[in-house]
Amino acid sequence: MKVLITGGSGFLGINLVRHLLRKGFENITILDIADFDYPEKNDITFIKGDIRDSKTVRQSMQGIDVVVHTAAALPLYRKEDIYSTDIEGTRNLLEAAFASGVQRFIHVSSTAVYGIPDHHPLREDDTLDGVGHYGKAKILAEHACLEFRRKGMCVPILRPKSFIGPERLGVFALFYDWAKDGKGFPMIGSGKNRYQLLDVEDLCEAIFITMTADAGIANETFNIGAKEFTTMKEDYQAVLDCAGFGKKISTFPAWPMIWTLRFLEMLKLSPLYKWVYETASKDSFVSIEKAEHLLGFKPLYSNKDALVRNFRWYCSNLESFDHRSGISHRVPWKQGILKFFKIFF
Repeated sequence: MKVLITGGSGFLGINLVRHLLRKGFENITILDIADFDYPEKNDITFIKGDIRDSKTVRQSMQGIDVVVHTAAALPLYRKEDIYSTDIEGTRNLLEAAFASGVQRFIHVSSTAVYGIPDHHPLREDDTLDGVGHYGKAKILAEHACLEFRRKGMCVPILRPKSFIGPERLGVFALFYDWAKDGKGFPMIGSGKNRYQLLDVEDLCEAIFITMTADAGIANETFNIGAKEFTTMKEDYQAVLDCAGFGKKISTFPAWPMIWTLRFLEMLKLSPLYKWVYETASKDSFVSIEKAEHLLGFKPLYSNKDALVRNFRWYCSNLESFDHRSGISHRVPWKQGILKFFKIFF
């Protein structure tokens, strides 16, 4: 099986490459606008290119059996880049895959397509109402996938919860930085809400299953998330306990913090975007029963397991990334004014 992974240089991409190599896959091609700068570079074929470039996309599809589409412009990207990458880039890939006779196209979407719902758990047939440009773009990308599914392609759609693990930095690096420096952490709201996460290893296994399962089973839309999770306060406290400084989560009334963060975001002083701070105090979890029943999906990691595993990786790899910052999951985000507030915890 010859596999093309879009966005293979990213956080999910490199974890998926490692997962498939352990499974014995030998023909893996990466298409990414960013360089593939990992030790596994000699084990894969790398094509540097943009999924918005139709010519590059067509060339990358030659001889491919399965596409795993993980490339995306994330919420902190410019509106124009989000829409052109997440919608038009996805359509480019689908059209080229269809024309090349690709057997299966696995689209990694997001539970951001559900927006801020009024009930839980969320199921795959619930109403889609994305928050922000990213959530809206992900819905439209799914529409393109369904269009090609109607044309006869096998197009599994996976909607993972926020996933973490080795190589994951981004917004989680803010929390881990405070924990490793012996600081507590402020939490929006009471912390009694349940916010499901996902370990990247479990997501990689879900992708592998949809790559290899019978097309009649895999050609569906699936929520993917942790099976075991408690409250936000309990789950994140596990990281502070692992850090070993005896620090605790501090909770604050939600709306004053949300309005403050809205103001700071408007002034470009905070790295947190609307999706993060407006959902942090609310329940957010999906049903994974469909994936369990049809795919045999069995997540190995709880929220606490995933957070602690990611934190330990962060502490072990500080020297390799502490000089960089940006807006992707692979680099720490600049803390902005939050660095000032850190001294109070």
